[in-house]
Amino acid sequence: MTTIDAIHHTGILTRDLDGIAARYTDFGFTLSPRSRHQLSAGPGEPLVESSTANQCALFGGSYIELLGVVSETAPDPWHARAMADQYEGLRILNLETDDADAAQRRLTEAGLPASGVLELERDVDTEEGVRTMRARTVHIDPRTTREALLGVSQHMTREYVHQPRYLTHRNGARGITAVLIVAADDEFDAIVDRYRRIVEVNPERVNPRTVLKLPTAQLEFLRASEVEEFLPGEPAPAPSYLAAMTIAVDDITAARGIVDGAGVETVDTAHGFFVSARDAYGSGLFFVPAAG
Repeated sequence: MTTIDAIHHTGILTRDLDGIAARYTDFGFTLSPRSRHQLSAGPGEPLVESSTANQCALFGGSYIELLGVVSETAPDPWHARAMADQYEGLRILNLETDDADAAQRRLTEAGLPASGVLELERDVDTEEGVRTMRARTVHIDPRTTREALLGVSQHMTREYVHQPRYLTHRNGARGITAVLIVAADDEFDAIVDRYRRIVEVNPERVNPRTVLKLPTAQLEFLRASEVEEFLPGEPAPAPSYLAAMTIAVDDITAARGIVDGAGVETVDTAHGFFVSARDAYGSGLFFVPAAG
């Protein structure tokens, strides 16, 4: 049976990769080394540098990608520059599957136009030398998902991505446990139903949010008309958008001390604290205690 049952990664898009890397390091995240994306014109053709590079906060399961536009002239197959022109911030949500082919079939059956399975690979440095990271991913047509660049991915070599040397974070971060999606009121039911069809989980009401609960995380939806009450003063970059993610940490007091020490305002929540998207490069950050 196909499963699409976890958050694979989120992505924050920016034209200031140096700045966001410094800010998230100050928040206590360990980041992987900067990696420039490369591509070729076709099989056997030489690799050339693309317009983007990234650094990642890796947790063993999920991860946060800090995606930077680092060239205004290099090839841009993912249209990152156009996305950044619209707005920078939390733009990418990838869910995880154990079978990309079956995931593609499920998306097709659910009436969601998708790319077909894309084979991805790149060389990465490991403590044992250079290894080839491989993954298989399906991109949902972004014209149908205005709230996010949405995809479903399958790790083939997870160990080369989530290397142990990058998994220990000064703030005690353990993973992404939720992503909050704000939906325009007139699109709300359709957006929730889209994700219901993808993950095959029925929505639950957890006031004021509607929630799809996965085994290790959840997708949360909030009507745009209710944002000001739930997240007062937060920026709204589009009618529907990815607003925030929730990070589980070992010690909420210690994590808050690190963020406070970075000179960033934190706000009390029912289970931890919140950092505004204004201070986190366009992604609100909820910090909560890790379960167990």
